Amino acid sequence: MAERRVKVASPVGLHARPAALFVQAAARVPADVGIARPDGDPVNAKSILEVLGLDVRQNEEIRIIVGEREDVDADVVLNELEELVAESEGA
Repeated sequence: MAERRVKVASPVGLHARPAALFVQAAARVPADVGIARPDGDPVNAKSILEVLGLDVRQNEEIRIIVGEREDVDADVVLNELEELVAESEGA
């Protein structure tokens, strides 16, 4: 399992459009993808309801977790998902 901590840049946090973009990107990954608060349990990053339920605000840190799979480069997935939440463009 690969994991990365990222600070959320969007002024609306992981809500509305930024959350939808994040979930869409996670859904394209053929491995399990989770998202969590720094010390919390991960939720399914492919579920908009679970991502919104975390209620992540701007400048809060999250953990992105990618399950291991032979046909998935976890670093590439983490880079893409990190880019989505670390930019404020998605708002």
